[in-house]
Amino acid sequence: MNHSVLSCSHLIKRFGGITATDNVTFELERGARHALIGPNGAGKTTLIHLLTGVLEPTSGSIQLLGVDISRLAQFERVRRGMVRTFQINQLFATLTPLQTLAMVVCETQGLGSKWWHALGSKALSHKALNHASVTDRCAVLLTQFHLTEVMNQPTELLPYGKRRLLEIAIALACNPKVLLLDEPVAGVPAGERDELLQTIAALPADVSILLIEHDMDLVFKFATRITVLVNGAVLTQGTPSVIADDPKVKAVYLGHSLESRA
Repeated sequence: MNHSVLSCSHLIKRFGGITATDNVTFELERGARHALIGPNGAGKTTLIHLLTGVLEPTSGSIQLLGVDISRLAQFERVRRGMVRTFQINQLFATLTPLQTLAMVVCETQGLGSKWWHALGSKALSHKALNHASVTDRCAVLLTQFHLTEVMNQPTELLPYGKRRLLEIAIALACNPKVLLLDEPVAGVPAGERDELLQTIAALPADVSILLIEHDMDLVFKFATRITVLVNGAVLTQGTPSVIADDPKVKAVYLGHSLESRA
C-alpha cells in the first residue's frame, strides 16, 4: 500500500541554460514531518514553486493523493488539499486576525462573500447556524495559535511572531492534507520563537508537513525525515541521525557542529 500523499518524479526545471531543479524525486508520506534543507541557491524555493504550481516543470511529474497535478493551477492544488505559507507573510494589514480567519473559514464553508456579516448569532436559522460554525471554528484557531488576546487588533500592529502564527492559522483553516511551511521562523525575534516552535510542534498529526527551513534547531526537533538539496539535486535523504552523520552533508552544508543535534 502506497502511503505517499505528495510525490515528485524526475522533476526538472530549466531557465534557459540553467538547471534549477535537477531530476528531483522524493515522497512525502501520510502524516509526515519532513524537512527540506540545503544551502542558499540549492533550489529549495524553485522546488516549492513547482510543487505548488507557481512554476511549471520542464519535465517530470508531481502527484498529490495519487493524482497527477503537474499542470494544475495553484488554486486547484489548494482545493485538492495542498496549502503553503511563505517566507514573507502575505497578510491583509488592516484586517484583524478574527476578520482574516472568518474570511477564510467562510470560504471553506461555502459562504463566500458573506464573511463580513456579524458573527456569533445564536438565532435558530440556517444562516445563523452557519455563522455560529464560523465563529466556533475561528475560536478554535485563535486559541490554538495563541491569537485570542490580539484577535481584534489590525494585523499590521501585531508582533512579527504573531503574524507568523496567523499565517499558519490561515493555512490550517483551509483544511489541508499537505502543508508546506516555508521558513516559518525567518525574521522572528528570539523572544517570540518558543511560542511559534511549540505551536508548529503541536500541529495536527493527520496533516502531512513539508518544512523548508534554515534553522537547524527547528529542523532536528521537528523532522522525522530530511531531504538535502544541493545544486538543484537531491544529495541524500534519511532520518535526522543519518543526515547528521553523513560526511557528504557535513562537507557541503551542515558541518561537524550538527553531530550533537540528532
